[in-house]
Amino acid sequence: MLLDTDRSSKECLAVFARFPEPGRAKTRLIPALGSEGAAQLHAQMTRHTLSHVDELAGSRSISIEVWFTGGSAEQMRAEFGERLYRPQPEGDLGDRMAAAFEGMLAVARSAAIIGTDCPALDATILAEALDALQNHDLVIGPASDGGYYLIGLRRPIPELFDRMPWGTSEVRAETLTRADRLRLSVHLLPVLDDIDEPGDLPAWEAARSRIGARPEVSIVIPTLDEEERIGVTIRRALRPGVEVLVADGGSSDATREIASAAGARVIDAPRGRGTQLDAGAVAAHGSILIFLHADTILPADYLDVVRRTMADASVALGAFRLRIDRPGRLLRLLEAAVGLRSSWLGLPYGDQALFLRAETYRHLHGFAAIPLMEDVDLVVRARTLGTIQVLPEAVITSGRRWEEAGALRMTAINLACLTGHFLGVSPARLAAWRDRVSHRRNRPSHSESLKRVTLDVVRSSDGFETTYPHPCER
Repeated sequence: MLLDTDRSSKECLAVFARFPEPGRAKTRLIPALGSEGAAQLHAQMTRHTLSHVDELAGSRSISIEVWFTGGSAEQMRAEFGERLYRPQPEGDLGDRMAAAFEGMLAVARSAAIIGTDCPALDATILAEALDALQNHDLVIGPASDGGYYLIGLRRPIPELFDRMPWGTSEVRAETLTRADRLRLSVHLLPVLDDIDEPGDLPAWEAARSRIGARPEVSIVIPTLDEEERIGVTIRRALRPGVEVLVADGGSSDATREIASAAGARVIDAPRGRGTQLDAGAVAAHGSILIFLHADTILPADYLDVVRRTMADASVALGAFRLRIDRPGRLLRLLEAAVGLRSSWLGLPYGDQALFLRAETYRHLHGFAAIPLMEDVDLVVRARTLGTIQVLPEAVITSGRRWEEAGALRMTAINLACLTGHFLGVSPARLAAWRDRVSHRRNRPSHSESLKRVTLDVVRSSDGFETTYPHPCER
């Protein structure tokens, strides 16, 4: 409990949100979007709201709390980043808001609650609400459907929430009637649209087009039959001011549909990771490019650390530390080895989410049109322009490749490919060899695996082509 002197200068803002679980989030939109699409839309709108809350917090001293329902604090933190999360108590919406106000106003002179489904709510309106609470008992942000998107108080007033006809068009009128009966001074904010019904979706599309008109960051994801992973990868990556482009190489599953529903722009590209990445980069509008694998999750605070890194003019290219989403001591050792290779040699791989300025990418003529080692090739060329910065923050990538081929075997294959690349072995030959040795059905023992891989690369390298076109020559 704060002292009264502390309380007199403190403001609190609560964001009421739901964990975006399909079938439970934005249920009235499910007929139009499906359960997965409705949940993805809810996650996007929550991030949009939190971005404006963060903008407000950057300009005034305010306590921000996210009161959530569904999921857990850990799940909310993984989805929306490091914040103060509080589970909403039992009861209807009125019970939960009354409890939130009681808790916040025990330590603050004023408090407000907002939802996450009003795309036009921004930091300016939030600031107006908090300023009005300095000399008004009640602040209401009227929604066009008869409800409200914001309510602010200077003291707990449970009568405003008891037996209210929630979910109807009478909520705001009834709240104002009760406020008049209680002789409360009221400040009304601008009337805004919220997103509850299928007919409200154009308002969100208009807001999203404004958000994405001039993206600061473009994330390019190459895909081929990634329907199981692409949705969550996009949802974790989307932020206001960020566009996600999926460069699809001809998926035969629902990858394209899921990516589009999640908020990505899907483009067709010739199959091949380098050519798909380059096609996405050409179509991107952001001043910073991030190249992300479809099975890799960016850290919650990735946008801030990317901005900080690219603000250093001496850095040509950045990447994240690698974490693999599987248990096992061997994989932890592998992560450590990747860290050493990335930091000591300045040689991160593509599964570490490479990022650089768009102007740097254009200066380098993009990815080479080669079937393997396109990431290493780009990093090596970027080193001629500046430093390679590997961040302490980690991306989380799927361990499926290591499970399928065996961790030691996959490591040996990658090392052999890297060695062959620097010895001048043709990327086409290396790719063909890698595909052949990494898909053997009868997996040998670890020691036998290392022996076979070593022999294979020595035998196969004899007679390999040693040159390939540079990207600027293609």
